[in-house]
Amino acid sequence: MHQYPYYGYPYPVEYHSYPYLEQETLGVTAPVVHHGLKEAQKVSYSHALQEAVAISYLMGKGYNFLTAWQIVESWWKRGGFREQEES
Repeated sequence: MHQYPYYGYPYPVEYHSYPYLEQETLGVTAPVVHHGLKEAQKVSYSHALQEAVAISYLMGKGYNFLTAWQIVESWWKRGGFREQEES
């Protein structure tokens, strides 16, 4: 298992063997980035970034964007993100 961060170390070779990984990653995460930028116009940057990262995490767990967004929004509506920002 690789550890983060890679300060001073070259990236693992296996990452270079996926030539389409960059475009696939950017394409899949584009809706999340767009959502985060829209959110940042209405709420704090911290909240918007936290929400976008949470959505991305859930997408990595297998949820599609819409479902992940709905789950994260339900957390926000019950005050989960507000509590995080205040601490």
